[in-house]
Amino acid sequence: MSGAAPPPGRSAVVCGIGSYVPPNKVTNDELSRRLDTSDAWIRSRTGIAERYMVSPGTATSDLAVEAGQRALKSASTEQVDAVVLATTTPDQPCPATAPSVAARLGLGHVAAFDVAAVCSGFLYGLASASGLIASGMAERVLLVAADAFTTIVNPEDRTTAVIFADGAGAVVLRAGDAGEPGAVGPLVLGSDGELSHLIEVPAGGSRQRSSGTPGEPGDQYFRMLGRDTYRHAVERMTATSQEAAERSGWRLDDVDRFAAHQANARILDSVAERLGIPAERQLSNIEQVGNTGAASLPLLLSQSAADGRLDAGHRVLLTAFGGGLSWGATTLVWPEVQSV
Repeated sequence: MSGAAPPPGRSAVVCGIGSYVPPNKVTNDELSRRLDTSDAWIRSRTGIAERYMVSPGTATSDLAVEAGQRALKSASTEQVDAVVLATTTPDQPCPATAPSVAARLGLGHVAAFDVAAVCSGFLYGLASASGLIASGMAERVLLVAADAFTTIVNPEDRTTAVIFADGAGAVVLRAGDAGEPGAVGPLVLGSDGELSHLIEVPAGGSRQRSSGTPGEPGDQYFRMLGRDTYRHAVERMTATSQEAAERSGWRLDDVDRFAAHQANARILDSVAERLGIPAERQLSNIEQVGNTGAASLPLLLSQSAADGRLDAGHRVLLTAFGGGLSWGATTLVWPEVQSV
């Protein structure tokens, strides 16, 4: 599904951003002590040197509240009309985690709901939040993307345990004009459920529960078929990036900063190469934080804005790919906003 630009005169505009990672930093050397791997092996295949993991008792909502507080502070506001939480690791299967986050942030009885699109979650959440604003249902929306991904990864599986990590990022969106800095551009979204087996947690849902069997050993953990996922991720992120730029009236040469879901360094390099975007225009933090699922894009934007890699006026192209399969892309001109 390809979305057109919001109606003239009313668009979702980024006016605040914040991020958070838990304090527990884990290096490749630490993982190598319990896994059949090494720092060199992990770096060469993923580009990751370290990542942050939740401590026992820390949940996705804890990460989301921290990032949400920072985004609200960045936007100089204490009130929004809705909270959208993109996550694959809700605190529990029922209810949604967003209402708890809204309550803990002191936002009152606002609309609050979860969006589940795995690593594409931030862009799907951005579409949901933008729709609330474009329709007039909300003037301000807090969009949080948070995942405690290490809680669903098999700690003994080196193919996933070395890649996935925990964190949260958040943006505050306000109603504004489609042509102003920070306005969310055309959103291009898509999915292919026939390939859902490439990225999945087999057990824990109604399919397995209704079968009356506990499932196979290890079915409670996240699984990914890496080789096939790599190919589809590169193809889909490339194609949707091209479409989003075209719908915005941009050439790829116009892109000042390219922000892709931090899945794997090889995937990022392949997509950027196909798009012809040089290294100096690519934003990346995978070496320091790993793959943080839905949190990846807002965490990258927040950190890049904080350290000066992303400045007001930069034309930014965003893209992501995740389970479902799902994917998406959009554009925006970065606004004057202080990352917290």
